[in-house]
Amino acid sequence: MMMKNVLGLIMGGGRGTRLFPLTQKRSKPAVPFAGKYRLIDVPISNCMHSGIDKIAILTQFNSVSLHRHIFRTYRRDMFTDGWVQIWAAEQTPNSTGWYQGTADAVRQQLVEIKSSGTKYVLILAGDHLYRMDYSKFVQFHIDTKADITLAVQPVDKREAPSLGILKQNPDGEIVSFTEKPTPDLLGNLESRPGSDKPFMASMGIYVFSTDLLSELLAAPGDDFGNDIIPEAMLNHRVIGYVFDDYWADIGTIRRFYEVSLELASTRPFELNNPSQPVYTNARFLPPTEIQGGTLTKVLLAEGCNIGNADISNSVVGIRSVIGSQVVIRDTVMMGSNYYETEEQRLENRQLGRPDIGIGDGSVIESAIIDSKARIGRNVHIRSLPERPDSDNENWVVRDGLVVVPKSAVIPDNTVI
Repeated sequence: MMMKNVLGLIMGGGRGTRLFPLTQKRSKPAVPFAGKYRLIDVPISNCMHSGIDKIAILTQFNSVSLHRHIFRTYRRDMFTDGWVQIWAAEQTPNSTGWYQGTADAVRQQLVEIKSSGTKYVLILAGDHLYRMDYSKFVQFHIDTKADITLAVQPVDKREAPSLGILKQNPDGEIVSFTEKPTPDLLGNLESRPGSDKPFMASMGIYVFSTDLLSELLAAPGDDFGNDIIPEAMLNHRVIGYVFDDYWADIGTIRRFYEVSLELASTRPFELNNPSQPVYTNARFLPPTEIQGGTLTKVLLAEGCNIGNADISNSVVGIRSVIGSQVVIRDTVMMGSNYYETEEQRLENRQLGRPDIGIGDGSVIESAIIDSKARIGRNVHIRSLPERPDSDNENWVVRDGLVVVPKSAVIPDNTVI
């Protein structure tokens, strides 16, 4: 019953420039991952497994595909009190501008937050991969009599400079916050001296009482991490809830790529968990067909058609079409959101465009192939050490990786 008094508020993401070109036509939480899911499915599934009935997603940038996915997937029936709603940025008599940050996004939706009638607000990111029981998090907040509770993750010295580091005293209270500290500052930020992970990183997950949240947002400040939380530490009890399990912030192309391949090989995040599945759109696709070849450490979604191919350490998304004599290594392939008809194929071939998928004889290594990409026959995409970032007509390089954007066309015999 306690969790029925909690509103789950999920940040729908800003421009997502560090994930470009995956965010060229969609918001960060709408980016496909693990073959068949969207990033937004993770926090929504966590909310549902934790007993949170009221869930709202704050959206603004490139939000159409995210809205479509939410509408198709998360429909509650008339016999539940809960809902999953989209709260889009809008002009009102009190606000005429876009969201200026995480705190400003919540501030602009305070009327809706209060009308939900919940005592607590749980604020979540829409682009993280983890599995958390939020009921334990909220209960910890109540038991410790905290004003604000943050989820924190133990990290080592190598990871700390790229994260927001919070210093806790022995009672768990947070006494300082430093965003992306320089190495010379780390010595003063240890919460667990002597541990192999002595630093505490903010996970961007917060729980407030609705009343206190409204009070804090009456003051200036557009971001929780940089403005609201540091200011609140001066006069309020801010506690850290230690979450020492798998957590990945998928904020860059390189991190998205690494996490995706980890799911195919080491499986640090168990997708095959019957008691806590990750929910997504039920598509009712046919079984995957494989004509021959070898698959080694492959995360393979349903509805694919694969010829005689050699695929290793890769993710192959829904409705992927892969020809014969194809080699795919260390690659994330997102598949397609529809099947081409024979008439569509004929029309595209007349225009000189290959079919959706990967054509016969192609070799793809260390790449990200976004959905509906058309890669012709005998195309070679290979990884080059220290390849600089670049933008080309139908492919880009980010963080040393070749990324073929959504719906891009790579003609036959191209070498990248």
